[in-house]
Amino acid sequence: MSDFRYLGDDRQAELEKHEFMMGEARGRLATTMDCLTDALILIGQHGVYCTSNRNPKVPALDLQAVMMNLNGAKELVSAVMEKLRRERDAADSPTR
Repeated sequence: MSDFRYLGDDRQAELEKHEFMMGEARGRLATTMDCLTDALILIGQHGVYCTSNRNPKVPALDLQAVMMNLNGAKELVSAVMEKLRRERDAADSPTR
């Protein structure tokens, strides 16, 4: 396994677990998905206190943009994970 120092010890352990359970590529994507989810949670919490001047019921525009991009990144990661799963399943299934 490569050394991803920026992840911290807790994420390193999570990465190792995911790589063991899912394989290197899918494990790394799963850990990335967890990081993105945590970032969305933090942005959401921050959005409670940093609201739009025009509409105090929604987060500030910059936070909305960050949330949109993080959600888009999660969708891309999820699509890649699904594609890898389908390819693995197709390779594992016997041909007729």
